[in-house]
Amino acid sequence: MSKMRAIQVPYAQGPFELVEREIPEPGVGTVRIKVEACGVCHSDSFTKEGTMPGIQYPRVPGHEVAGVIDAVGPQVTQWKPGQRVGVGWHGGHCGDCSSCRRGDFVACQVAPQVSGITLDGGYADYMIAPVGALALIPDELSAVEAGPLMCAGITTYNALRNSGARGGDVVAVHGIGGLGHLGIQFAAKMGFRTVAIARGKDKEALALKLGAHHYIDSAEQDPVAELTKLGGAKVILSTVTSGKAMSSVVGGLGVNGKLVVVGAADAPLEVSGLWLLSGRRSITGWPSGSAIDSQDTMAFSALTGVRSMSEIYPLDRAGEAYERMMSGKAQFRVVLTTGQA
Repeated sequence: MSKMRAIQVPYAQGPFELVEREIPEPGVGTVRIKVEACGVCHSDSFTKEGTMPGIQYPRVPGHEVAGVIDAVGPQVTQWKPGQRVGVGWHGGHCGDCSSCRRGDFVACQVAPQVSGITLDGGYADYMIAPVGALALIPDELSAVEAGPLMCAGITTYNALRNSGARGGDVVAVHGIGGLGHLGIQFAAKMGFRTVAIARGKDKEALALKLGAHHYIDSAEQDPVAELTKLGGAKVILSTVTSGKAMSSVVGGLGVNGKLVVVGAADAPLEVSGLWLLSGRRSITGWPSGSAIDSQDTMAFSALTGVRSMSEIYPLDRAGEAYERMMSGKAQFRVVLTTGQA
């Protein structure tokens, strides 16, 4: 067999196309992955809509990849065919800029590589990935379970474990969606006093089932007042995309509290400088992480039982899957499968 299926975007704002391509051969320092599953992420819209500069088309999207190495290129010594691996947002780095020299590869300033954007991603039967992008998948996780952890999972897990919160601290997760439903699970399993914030009473039961100790219905309750009753949040992990919504909860931070933004806000946040100063409060963003962070995320998930809630679509229905994800109606992630498991 020398051919494979791939879903490509032919040009910015173009349609998804199911095409037949030659199965690629791995080059120096890369491996070929037989893709079993690939999550559909909101960031795939960068490729679909052409909103990230420099994308070369046609391009195959996908950066929540789970599969099996089936071939390795020259000078690859630590990876072997048959290993189960995942590939996330971070697809490579220059190695020479000041960020890379400090080991902060995700913040590469010169030549950051992104799966599905600067490199063809996982909306295909096979893909090529640099060895620096590979994360081992634990036996306890299926490909469908592992895929979403490569972006939504690593983003929330990594943000929380680097937030400065300690066991017993009040940590609020703002939004119960593709990111938030994982963030609640991670926060609870990390030993935080976990507060879920969302609109509507109908989400309370799910939030508590996922591990939240408290639920705040922002449609009926004032999140700031409710968090203040709990002593103020050490961390608010904001997974929503509304700048106005983020601004409405930031006042619930306690002294030394931190708002950690992992959702791309549609508008600037509004916050009082005096209020930040008086309580040594801060606002920060957190991107996903490197391959080893993805591996840590999956290991933690396998150990503690954190799992993504996902809707499954076959590869040839990628366009439908993408629209489902973009509609905001998916419960809660969308995953493509190739049938190669």
